[in-house]
Amino acid sequence: VTLEELELDYEVYPINLGKAEQKTQGFIALNPNDRIPVIKDRENDHVVFESGAIMIYLAEKTGRLLPAKEPQRSRVIQWLMFQMGGIGPMMGQANVFYRYFPEKLQLAIDRYQNETRRLFEVLNVALQDREWLADDFSIADIANWCWVRTYRWSGVSPDGLENLDRWLNQMSERP
Repeated sequence: VTLEELELDYEVYPINLGKAEQKTQGFIALNPNDRIPVIKDRENDHVVFESGAIMIYLAEKTGRLLPAKEPQRSRVIQWLMFQMGGIGPMMGQANVFYRYFPEKLQLAIDRYQNETRRLFEVLNVALQDREWLADDFSIADIANWCWVRTYRWSGVSPDGLENLDRWLNQMSERP
């Protein structure tokens, strides 16, 4: 999404997770944590892994979607870290326990779904008086939207959170 928003040329190299291609030595040379995504900058052969690091790298390289000056820059990074440390991990765990575990562990499902809902409420309050998380559209919006839009997978609804719903809709309408 960030590459598209920045209108950068790129090539996609599909990785077959079902065949554990991310566990090959070639891939591990790019990302020692054997996870996707990974980018390799064609201009300088620099490799970047982890979604947030990739977004920051691309934003800084292009001078877009991440302000250069404070306090705007700090606001974007705070909301990016909110996704990296909160929304992503909590929704990921809610998804796993809700959808994939053969044994339904209700305590785990409740814990991660309740925390996901709480984080949705935090976003809802943050969007109360603004169109975007950090005032202007940024990598913080992209990072959070990429997870929040999948709410059905985790069994957590944003129902009743009008600001979050508005933001989800306006994000979905972007080209």
